[in-house]
Amino acid sequence: MEDVMGMMIGMTAVVILFLGLPWLVFHYITKWKTAATLTGSDEKLLDDLYETARRLDDRLCSIERIMAADDPNWKAKCAPDAPRLTGSASEMDLDAELARLSARTRERETR
Repeated sequence: MEDVMGMMIGMTAVVILFLGLPWLVFHYITKWKTAATLTGSDEKLLDDLYETARRLDDRLCSIERIMAADDPNWKAKCAPDAPRLTGSASEMDLDAELARLSARTRERETR
């Protein structure tokens, strides 16, 4: 009887060791990988927000050109102490980020 119980405990240990633990590890690895990424709807929302921000920036540039044509010193009159932002470097960063996200979205859709 003790031999049978010892054998059952040994077989249970082997099953848990070689089947249970790897399953548990791989289960949580896949959960971790899926939770760390953006969903397709999240990426679409980011793309839409980026496009909206881009259009608003274009509109703002148009308004600034119109204002500058009317009065070249309008910025100094509106906010003399406000810091001036240069958009070229930040626009390139945003363009690179958008390209990276778009490539990741296309890659995910092909899977």
